[in-house]
Amino acid sequence: MASRTTPPPSPGRSDRPDRPGRPVGAVTRGTTNPNRLRRMDRWIAATHGAALRRAGSPVAVDLGYGAAPWTAVELMARLRKAAPRVRVVGIEIEPARVAAAKPYEREGLGFRHGGFEVPLDGGERPALIRAANVLRQYDEDQVARVWERLCGRLAPDGLLVEGTCDEIGRRHVWVALGPEGPRTVTFATRLGSLDRPSDLAERLPKALIHRNVPGEPVHAFLRDFDRAWAAASPYASYGARQRWIRTARALTADWPLADGPGRWRQGELTVRWEALRPLG
Repeated sequence: MASRTTPPPSPGRSDRPDRPGRPVGAVTRGTTNPNRLRRMDRWIAATHGAALRRAGSPVAVDLGYGAAPWTAVELMARLRKAAPRVRVVGIEIEPARVAAAKPYEREGLGFRHGGFEVPLDGGERPALIRAANVLRQYDEDQVARVWERLCGRLAPDGLLVEGTCDEIGRRHVWVALGPEGPRTVTFATRLGSLDRPSDLAERLPKALIHRNVPGEPVHAFLRDFDRAWAAASPYASYGARQRWIRTARALTADWPLADGPGRWRQGELTVRWEALRPLG
């Protein structure tokens, strides 16, 4: 799923009994590109791989994979390096896209028609739901209801990853949620493409993008991120990676980062949700 042109239905309400089997959500443009979600996939494999390995029969959902199945195919390949038994199910609300993806099915990879209800065989609960470039289309006041619905479908040790990236995956911001709700926000970028960290503001998830205004925590964080990046400019002679690492270290003085140098070296930085939670 991607940007859209018609108003979406209310996605957070319970399924209506008079509409059995009707997918919850709206048809979208479905724009996708190979390798677009590589940064998110690698982060999931690194941070959630152990939980996927512990699961008896782990299933991961690529929710709203779009007009082509590339993101689901790539998700399986990347996750199986961390958890060889994982199965991936691509779910799309547009039936024609599901039909087009069927030839790509193989052992461990399937596609089906559905939406935010996340239909799986036997009511199975996924160990992972990835929803990239999906909620950007919805109104801000709908996001919490969608999150609640999707988190309610997770296995007890499951993870929902929801966020937005640019068309070729250079810049990406996502929220990680467990069954209890949001946990962290991750900023990820190809460091060579970055002038300043606040360039990532245009890729903030829907829950945060309209809150990037004075007085809101995410605005204060991006301001401090830029200041730390500027202060770390002497490290640019050692490369953008060293400058990013120095910037992250400086931010730990005032912001609760949830990762460390191992992830910073990948062009990532993760902040605890409570620090960026919108006001009001």
